[in-house]
Amino acid sequence: MKYIILGIIQGLTEFLPVSSSGHLVIAEKLLGIESNQLLIAVICHLGTLLAMVLYFFKDIIGLFKKPALIGHILIITVITGIIGLGGKDFFESLFVRPRAVGISLLITGIVLLFAGRFQKGKRSLNSIDIRDSAFLGIMQAIAIVPGISRSGMTISALFFRNLEKEAAFRLSFLAGMPAIAGAFLLEFKDAGKMAAGQTNGLIIAFTVSFIVGLLALAALRLMLIRSKFHYFGYYCIALAISTLILLR
Repeated sequence: MKYIILGIIQGLTEFLPVSSSGHLVIAEKLLGIESNQLLIAVICHLGTLLAMVLYFFKDIIGLFKKPALIGHILIITVITGIIGLGGKDFFESLFVRPRAVGISLLITGIVLLFAGRFQKGKRSLNSIDIRDSAFLGIMQAIAIVPGISRSGMTISALFFRNLEKEAAFRLSFLAGMPAIAGAFLLEFKDAGKMAAGQTNGLIIAFTVSFIVGLLALAALRLMLIRSKFHYFGYYCIALAISTLILLR
């Protein structure tokens, strides 16, 4: 049951703008999971990574016809990678501090509510320039902090840059794939050995995170189209307050 819960949490929160890393830290604390935390997170992330590749498969294939967009994604990835690797020890230290996660969730909520004022952008993917790439790379790096949502920060950043909803949705995840895949490989390298009797649980966590991840992507796109994206901000603020009060 614990693995099912963690798979559901990862599947929902990896793509919805509410921070998957923050939720996993809180869930593992509440469920009393003390060992192999990183390995469990790695398996859950693998499930959502494959869900993202499947959901955006046509867009990924279409990139071969858009060399300029590939260039922008490379710029975003390099900026995120430099900041992420440079602050690796600092970022990792926050994953065992629920109070820090609560503060980060509060920041995410405020940004999402503010982004609600910018959901009527008109720019398309073809209008992306170097300023968009640099800004997106920085915002994606900030989202390494547990409690700061990657999708929330990147989609908000693109709203601030006046991109229209569908373009912001697709670019956020296309640009995030290299960073998410890189983070998975780093976690996989550092993950501990599988404990005895843990195989079935990890398979369950992977399967659940994959299926729920596909559903979450469809739900997020629908919320964006209906201009309800900022509603997630209220949830993040409520969770942040609860975390700061209950998990000191």
